[in-house]
Amino acid sequence: MAMFDRSRTDSPPDLTAMPVEAALADGTTMRGKLLIPTTKTLGEALNGPGPFLEFEPYGGERSYIAKAQVVSLKLMGVPKLPNLKARVRDLDGFDPHAVLGVAPGAPREDVRQAYVALAKAYHPDRYAAAELPNEVIEYLFAMARRINAAHSALTVEERQRTARAAPVFVAPGG
Repeated sequence: MAMFDRSRTDSPPDLTAMPVEAALADGTTMRGKLLIPTTKTLGEALNGPGPFLEFEPYGGERSYIAKAQVVSLKLMGVPKLPNLKARVRDLDGFDPHAVLGVAPGAPREDVRQAYVALAKAYHPDRYAAAELPNEVIEYLFAMARRINAAHSALTVEERQRTARAAPVFVAPGG
């Protein structure tokens, strides 16, 4: 009869894919995703224990590269500050339905589900363990504010709509 260890987990750790360009000691350059545990920063993964890094080249299969062979890593695909600010600054056309991705007149539960999903995806605390550029952190905070504002606007709109439907005063016995 085999016993099991409750403290042991067979599930692999959640990984964050960081798009990088890796220059190796033999002169080759590889582009792909460096896979690191979500609980670690890039620096911790590079300087931590273990001689290998998990790497998935674009169009290739996941493999491991020796840390000793990595000469440099350059993060790729991080939007520049002007692009992030341009996306956030779209206040003239602020449409709470578009921000949450729901149709006008959507049921309250649909609005709530869309809000919860986006709030989880963009909440800055979710990325606290990742080493992100300041521009990306600012973008996450701005998007979180937009998502909250859109939810508030639609919630107020729903309250006003239901308040108009209910009578303001009903005479006793009437």
